[in-house]
Amino acid sequence: MKNKLFVAIALISTTISFAQISSTQVDELVDRTLKTFNVPGIAVAIVKDGKVIHSKGYGVKSILTNEKVDANTLFGIASNSKAFTSAALAILVDEGKVKWDDKVIKHLPNFKMYNDYVTNEFTIRDLLTHRSGLGLGAGDLMIWPDGSDFTTQDIIQNLQYLKPVSAFRTQYDYDNLLYIVAGEVIRVASGLSWCDFVEQRMMKPLEMNNSVASFLRLKDTTNIIAPHVPIDGKLKVIKRYQNQLFDAAAGIYSSVNDLSKWTIMQMNNGKYGSENKQLFSKKEHNEMWSPQTIIPTNTTAPYNTHFSSYGLGWFLSDVKGYKQVTHTGGLEGIVTQVTLIPELNLGIIVLTNQQSGAAFRAITNTIKDSYLGIQSEDYVTIYSNRIKANVASADKITDDVWATVAKNKKEKFKIDFKSFVGTYTDNWFGDAVLSEKKGKLYFASKRSPQLSGEVFFYKDTNYVVKWDNAYFHADAHLFFECDATGKVVKLTMKPISELTDFSYDFQDLGFSKVQ
Repeated sequence: MKNKLFVAIALISTTISFAQISSTQVDELVDRTLKTFNVPGIAVAIVKDGKVIHSKGYGVKSILTNEKVDANTLFGIASNSKAFTSAALAILVDEGKVKWDDKVIKHLPNFKMYNDYVTNEFTIRDLLTHRSGLGLGAGDLMIWPDGSDFTTQDIIQNLQYLKPVSAFRTQYDYDNLLYIVAGEVIRVASGLSWCDFVEQRMMKPLEMNNSVASFLRLKDTTNIIAPHVPIDGKLKVIKRYQNQLFDAAAGIYSSVNDLSKWTIMQMNNGKYGSENKQLFSKKEHNEMWSPQTIIPTNTTAPYNTHFSSYGLGWFLSDVKGYKQVTHTGGLEGIVTQVTLIPELNLGIIVLTNQQSGAAFRAITNTIKDSYLGIQSEDYVTIYSNRIKANVASADKITDDVWATVAKNKKEKFKIDFKSFVGTYTDNWFGDAVLSEKKGKLYFASKRSPQLSGEVFFYKDTNYVVKWDNAYFHADAHLFFECDATGKVVKLTMKPISELTDFSYDFQDLGFSKVQ
């Protein structure tokens, strides 16, 4: 998500505080964003007063084909799918099949958390509100990167092994796995899979005719983006994430045209169509948009946000005195944002096919400022400079690590890899094998085959692994622990870079050497 024509944004920033942004200005803004942040394709929609006033694609779906993005081009919306999961449960609440405060074990008797009290008290509401006590992205290595063999039942079984970082219901820490559990509650309560429920009970009545609940359900792939990741300064198309295990948290593919129908319904208290049919009740809509978990925030310009929280599938905050309802989403090579300001009857949708969130933020905030009537910042430049600073800081850390590794190789340290070779097991992630091949040490996960790569000596008993797949941007430290005899008995890990995606939760692993 990146930026564009300096002259254009300068013009916008001086005019839109007095008038709502025009389509021409949006075009100029998006064009600059594409160029500044090296994003191949973006789609943008603006919904106002129940009508779509701007819906357009920009750039290309793939740098390999150069086919143009349009308003019907499909993007993975990633965690914007979470609002569909909460809406599905709202429908089931309306139908009396579940209650928000039902205990999860009522519907899934095999559900088990880290202690009995939490297991017995955990509600459907808790599944959706990121207050479980688990750390940020805990257990995401079961779903990330793509290609693992974990199942939904594995997720439910393994939650009990994830150690909390805070007391139950006391702290916000974003979570993916519990939305997968919520999808299983929907299946049990409705008799439909999460995908079937979303498509039949939500997308079909809203006439989201091009959208699907999961990429693998697409019958027509002629108008879909490819995901892109910058690798060593060059943009590359990468393999698409396709694991259906993740669907209830991040599976939906949709377009700005289709998502406009979703946002119009949301801002109409669940009503849709010319006959004002009700997808879910106003009562349960209010519940989804009510604060559930406090998120710490600082009151800063330009929005003077005093309160931030998470509802049921949505982030909630105040901006310039108005309620803001929003969410973002990210998969490898794709990030998206949906933003609603209900009191202004305003919706902004930005979908991109590159993985920097600065692009959608620059576009969304510039459009939003015009409707709030405030002097807009030059977000393109601001976020570009911020990214450069963050990347420079992170690169210094990683560069220092790999410089040390290179120095060690040059000095030809004598390393006895035999003491490290063997199988290591973690109680939720399973086995990883360290093997020696032609004088080199390799790490390979048994259950997540993409997590494989060469291991290098760093210092003392601290090694580092460089994953074979460069687009992860997630190389990691390995810390070996020895017993009194010097025998390796344990292995822990953590990301090298501070910019590593939180779903690479290596820090949550605790391997014991078993052979």
